[in-house]
Amino acid sequence: MAPRNITRDSEFLLLGLSEKAELQHLIFGLFLSMYLITVFGNMLIVLTVSSDSHLHTPMYFFLSNLSFVDICFTSTTIPKMLWNIQTQSQVITYEDCITQMFFFMLFAGLDIFLLTVMAYDRFVAICHPLHYTVIMNSKICGILVLVSWIISVLDSLLQTLMVLRLSFCKEVKIPHYYCEVKLLIQLACSDNFLNDMVMYFAAGLLGVGPFAGILYSYSKIASSIHRISSAQGKYKAFSTCASHLSVVSLFYCTGLGVYLSSAATHSSHSTATMSVMYIMVTPMLNPFIYSLRNKDIKRALNTFFRTPPRKG
Repeated sequence: MAPRNITRDSEFLLLGLSEKAELQHLIFGLFLSMYLITVFGNMLIVLTVSSDSHLHTPMYFFLSNLSFVDICFTSTTIPKMLWNIQTQSQVITYEDCITQMFFFMLFAGLDIFLLTVMAYDRFVAICHPLHYTVIMNSKICGILVLVSWIISVLDSLLQTLMVLRLSFCKEVKIPHYYCEVKLLIQLACSDNFLNDMVMYFAAGLLGVGPFAGILYSYSKIASSIHRISSAQGKYKAFSTCASHLSVVSLFYCTGLGVYLSSAATHSSHSTATMSVMYIMVTPMLNPFIYSLRNKDIKRALNTFFRTPPRKG
């Protein structure tokens, strides 16, 4: 007997990271702490950059945008997960599930595009330093961010509309702590071939394209640094992009880890656990990576908190 399509009355359940009752308090405390650190750290970057005129440069403009997007990115999933643990409920409505999926894909796409734009910014700064202020003017920076938003919104909207055409049965158990598009497509009662094609095409286009752009930028950067004769000059040039390179490596390595774990184990719970790395850990570490070895950010933070910098 074919499943009856009652999507609007369907009960969607987010099974979370673990169904063991004894682990729920530990998971709640851990994720609440990580979420608060993420929001506070990234908000501090946004406020510091906006309040310090010395940081009104393309690099820090993109960094503040990345920090804002990271706050939104984690906020699409973690508050709902914490609420479900606190209320001991796994339910999420169909409308909330679709909304969460839309914004998750939107901010994930923005993360990727902003990292790509930041790589281009470092490429221009190191490979074309004399023309940097002309090429990376405020108008171009605004256009780059706007285009990133437009492409991300269109991609997220397309995939969301594709999911809306699917039918779901009475009870939909999602073995994750948020509504992931891939899992929703797999759990649909109706034919999902077209959805799979669109999803993989978009993932390939929006994943490979920006990554290729980042690789190209850094290949040119490496070539330019190699041509610098002095060791001090090489170090200074490399230090300007070291933080961004660390964030890019962390983002793509954790994303690759999630993909490989899902391909190897075929376990949704294992994939959900691995996804914590790029959904929570990467946005949480970004402010630390950009501030620990960045003299401009340190100075701005000291000014922001009105604390005089230490001598020596």
